[in-house]
Amino acid sequence: MTAELVRGQNHTLPQTRLEIRVSAGTPVVAGVMLADENGTVHGAEWVAHPGAPRLPGLEVPRQAAAGHRLAADLDAVPAQVHRITVLLALPTGIGGPVRFGAVAAPFVAVTGLDGDEIATFTLTGLDTESAVAALELYRRQGAWKVRAVGQGYAGGLAAMLADQGLNGAAELAHSIQDAVTRATARTVAPPPPRTPDGDRVGHGPRPAPAPDVPPVPAAPPTAPGAEPLTQPAPPPGTAATGGPVDYTHPRRQTSAPPPPPPTAPPAAPGSPAQPVAGDATGWSMEERLYNQIWGMFEDLARTTAAYRSAVEFAESRMDQELDRTLSDPRNRIGGAGDRAREQARAKRDELTFRAKEALDRDIAQLTAEAAVVEPALPTAYAGWDNPVWHAYRVPMEIPMALRIGDLHLPEATGLRIPLLVRLPLERGIWVDSGRTASGAAALADTAQLRRLAVESAVAHVARLLAVYPADEFSVHVIDPAGAAAGPLAPLVRSGVLAEPPAAGPGGVTSVLARLTRRVDLVQMAIRAGAADSLPPDVDTGQHLLIVNDFPHGFDDRAVTQLRYLADEGPSVGVHLLMVADREDAAAYGPVLDPLWRSLLRLTPVADDHLADPWVGHAWTYEPLRVPPGSRVLDDVLARVAAARRTWRR
Repeated sequence: MTAELVRGQNHTLPQTRLEIRVSAGTPVVAGVMLADENGTVHGAEWVAHPGAPRLPGLEVPRQAAAGHRLAADLDAVPAQVHRITVLLALPTGIGGPVRFGAVAAPFVAVTGLDGDEIATFTLTGLDTESAVAALELYRRQGAWKVRAVGQGYAGGLAAMLADQGLNGAAELAHSIQDAVTRATARTVAPPPPRTPDGDRVGHGPRPAPAPDVPPVPAAPPTAPGAEPLTQPAPPPGTAATGGPVDYTHPRRQTSAPPPPPPTAPPAAPGSPAQPVAGDATGWSMEERLYNQIWGMFEDLARTTAAYRSAVEFAESRMDQELDRTLSDPRNRIGGAGDRAREQARAKRDELTFRAKEALDRDIAQLTAEAAVVEPALPTAYAGWDNPVWHAYRVPMEIPMALRIGDLHLPEATGLRIPLLVRLPLERGIWVDSGRTASGAAALADTAQLRRLAVESAVAHVARLLAVYPADEFSVHVIDPAGAAAGPLAPLVRSGVLAEPPAAGPGGVTSVLARLTRRVDLVQMAIRAGAADSLPPDVDTGQHLLIVNDFPHGFDDRAVTQLRYLADEGPSVGVHLLMVADREDAAAYGPVLDPLWRSLLRLTPVADDHLADPWVGHAWTYEPLRVPPGSRVLDDVLARVAAARRTWRR
C-alpha cells in the first residue's frame, strides 16, 4: 500500500532497510544531511554528497543524474542521529537549467529493497529554487517515519546548508558542485524521447507541432489557491517523454503488466485508431481502465499545454515583428505600417488556427475514447447515473481506486475525466462549505452551500461504503449542533453508521477519544508485531470519521486530537472527512494550517482549484451528483446495510 504524500504529510516506515528513488527530467545532485534530536547539523561530516558519498547506514550517488537510488539502513545510523534530510540540487557549471521551475517536477519514492513503494512525493510548485529539501526520515517514539518537505531555496545549496546552521556552508556547497563537475563525463542524461505513440495502446500518433511553434515551456508555478493533485509515481526504469518538460504521467505502467488483448481490428493507415475500453496495460480490466483514465488525463493536460504555448508564442512573435518593423520611423507613416500590422496578425492567426486544429483533433479523439470508456467502468469508477449501479452487489474485496468527481479544462468543457483516488485512502478529504470564487458558489447562499457540502460528503461516504466488503468499513459522524440532520438522513435511515451522529461537546469528546485510543493501540501492536493481542473492541478494519460544522463544539484538546487523527490515523486505517468553512476555522490559525494542507480539498459545486503536477493547469472539479429523483443512493445503502446484517449473524 503506497502512501502518496503531499507537502507536510508523514507516514510510518514499516522497515528500516530502504531505497530512496529520485526521478527528474534533468540531471540533479542528490545527498543527505543528518541532524540530532534538536535539528542541529554538527558539521560537514554529517552531510553525504557526491564528494563524500558514504555515512554509517547511508550511501548516495557520486554524480548528477536524471535518476538516483539512495541506500539507507536505518538500523546502522548512529543513535544520535534523529533526522535524515534528502537534498536535491541542480548542478552548476555544466550548462543545464538553473531553476526547478524550468524542468519537470522531481519525484521521490521511498521503497523497500524489493522495489515496493512505501511512500511517494511529487515536488510540485517549485519555481526559482535551485536546491530543495525533498524528504526527511525521522525518529519518533522509537520508530522511523518519513515526511514530505519540499522546501526550496533560490540561493541553491549554500542557502540550504546555511539554513541548517552549518558552518562553512558556502565552502561545502562549492566542494559538492566541484565534485559533480569533475564527474560530468559520467553524468546520466535524461531518458531519450519515446515513439510518438508513447505508451498508449490503440491511439494514433499525436499530430506534429506546427512549424515555427517552439517546445512547450516548463511548468509554471501552481496558480494561487490551486491545490496540486497527487498522482501515482513512476515504476523503476519508466521512460519519459523527451523535450524540456516531461508530460508523461509518472506512474503509467509500460512494461511490467501484460498488454491488453486485442479487442478491435487495427485502423486503416492514415485514419485515427478506434478507441477501446481498457486499452492500457495492466493485470486486470480494472487496472487497465485505471491506467487508461489517468492516461486520458495526461493526454488532455499535454495537448492543452501545447495549445496554450502555441497561442502565447504566436502573440509574442506578432509583438516582436511589430516592434522590429515599427522601430524604423519610415514605417510608421503611410501604408508600410498598416501592411506590417496586417502581415503580423495574419501570421499570428495562422499559427493559432493550426494549433487549434491540433487541439480539436486530440480532444475529438479523447471525447470518443471517453464515450467508450464510461459505459465500461466498474462500480467504483462509475458515476451515479451509470446503469452498473442498478446491478450493484456488495463486493468481496476492495477495488484499486474510487471515483470522487470529474475534472475538465476550459478548452474542452464537454470532456470530463474521472478523478480517481487510490484505496485504501492515504489522504483525508476536506469538503469546503465556504464561499469560493467560482460562479456556481456565487449563485448559492451560505445555507445552501453548507447543505450542498454535507450532501456531497454523504455521497462520498456512500461510495466508500459500497466498494468495501461487508463490515470492513465503519463510519462515525460528529455533528455537534445537529445542523446536518437532513442531509445525513440517508446514512442514519439505512443503518450503516457505527453509531448515531455524535452531538454536543460530550459527543465530540467521546468519539475522538475512542478513535485516538484505537490509533494508539494499533500502532503499538504493529511496532511490537503483536496484532493478534489487540483488545476485542479494537478491529483492524477501515474507519472514517465525518466532522461537520467544525470548529463548533471543539475545544483545544479536541482540536489536538483531530490533528493527531489526521497525521497518524491513515497509516492504521482511520481516515478523516471534514465538512467545514476555512474561514470559520481561521481562529485556530497555525494549528490547523497543516491539517488544511494535508487534506484533499473538494467543493460541493464546480470550482477550478485543483492543479496537475506537470504543467500546473487549473482543473475544474465537479462533484458526482445523484440524478434528480433517483433512489440509487438509498438503494445502495440499503444493500450495504442488508449485507452487514447477514455478515454479523
